Amino acid sequence: MVQNAAEVFLEGFEQILADAAPTGRRLTRDEIESRRALGARAAEAGHGWRGLVRAHLVAGREGWPAAADPDSVLSVIAQAVDAFADGYEHAQRLVVRKEEAARREFIDDLLHGRGEPGHLAARSERFGLRLSRAHAVAVAEGPEKYDETDPVPRQVMSELFARFENRRILFTTKEGRMLCIAPGDQDDVLTHFAKLVYACTTGTSQVAIGRSRPGVTGIGHSYEESLNALDVAQRMGFDEPVLRAADLLVFPVLARDRQALVDLVGNTLGALAAARGGARPLLETLSVYFDTGCVAAETARRLSLSVRALTYRLARIHAMTDYDPTDPAHRYTLQTAVIGARLLDWPTRPL
Repeated sequence: MVQNAAEVFLEGFEQILADAAPTGRRLTRDEIESRRALGARAAEAGHGWRGLVRAHLVAGREGWPAAADPDSVLSVIAQAVDAFADGYEHAQRLVVRKEEAARREFIDDLLHGRGEPGHLAARSERFGLRLSRAHAVAVAEGPEKYDETDPVPRQVMSELFARFENRRILFTTKEGRMLCIAPGDQDDVLTHFAKLVYACTTGTSQVAIGRSRPGVTGIGHSYEESLNALDVAQRMGFDEPVLRAADLLVFPVLARDRQALVDLVGNTLGALAAARGGARPLLETLSVYFDTGCVAAETARRLSLSVRALTYRLARIHAMTDYDPTDPAHRYTLQTAVIGARLLDWPTRPL
């Protein structure tokens, strides 16, 4: 079947063999160009190289000139196959580049919600996705920026598809990060992706997993959630290897009204900027205090302070802000303001 399909790309081969083999001459420029052109056509048609080589060998055996020297015949066959391979490989590289460009364009359109939904859905089948289903996106940020040719993404992709070869998933890199898109009901894929990334980067990466979203635009929304989760983790100092956007929803809510957040931080914590040494030490004290559940002894231990020194700092904060960290009625406002300060990168950046 393969040989018969490949015969169309042997046009003129037996004639070249008959003309050149008796004398062992080199193939002419026109003969070489005809082989290259046929090789390019074979690559563009998607024919496998093994079947094409087999077809040439069969045709060479069947068209072997009876009186020709074997070395001359083999030389002509080798020249013809070499020219054919040159055209095939050149065209195949072009096909691969076009395919990769089309894949990149599709991924960009998908993640950023560009293009007509019906057209995107039709294109998605070609790349292994069914956009009629809900999907979730996991984004991995490592110690360096990657593209798909780098060793780490190649290893992650290889092991991921080795385990989930029958799943409709998509792996890629974008802006230096690794991405995995999987059906929303297959959380095991994204969890395993996170484990692979963590292992391949020797524990120096962080993966954010967006919520499962339906439809063509759902992937873009899940992707944005993952990016936002990574940004929040960086601002808030979260060092967990796996972040789930669903667990961090309070932070986008707080950041949504930036002016309100600026007002909250300025009005609640702004006075701390006048403290000796600036606001940062007192802001760190509040952050650790709330992280420990307002346990003074544990807060003092983490800050390498005595409990007495910690108590003095908390009293100083109360005196400067009029909010008492030890008073449950004031804690919510203070803690929300501390979170807002992290999101706004205050006091490093002015409000």
